[in-house]
Amino acid sequence: MAIRIRENESLESALKRFKRELHQHGVLEAARRKERYEKPSDRRRRLQAAAIRRARRAARRRGER
Repeated sequence: MAIRIRENESLESALKRFKRELHQHGVLEAARRKERYEKPSDRRRRLQAAAIRRARRAARRRGER
């Protein structure tokens, strides 16, 4: 991943753009997940919980309950 510093751009704003891009691509989250081994059952449980949260959020946005 590379960020080119624009002309007259401060280092702080370039760093902010870099961090935003890392977050959008999920690099940090993937690195945290890879720190330790995750059992397949735990992975399924985590993904299922995330799917439920997404479904509830979508239902809330549609005005359903």
